[in-house]
Amino acid sequence: MFHVGWCGERRVFGCVIYIEIRARKIWIQRDGTEIGIAKELIEAGVPKYDIVLGYSSPYMRKFTNLGREVYKY
Repeated sequence: MFHVGWCGERRVFGCVIYIEIRARKIWIQRDGTEIGIAKELIEAGVPKYDIVLGYSSPYMRKFTNLGREVYKY
């Protein structure tokens, strides 16, 4: 999802939401929504361990309750 258009003389173009599917996980790379895509996915029945907050550093991701399976070997 993108913002595309003009605001007066200024060009507007930007990504609001960017999601990838990698290794059977949903990687949220950008979430510019108010409610949060991860929350919407969880409410729709997607398991928390299948959602990875790609916009957070790997160090910070381990403190969330999302994408835990990513760290198990």
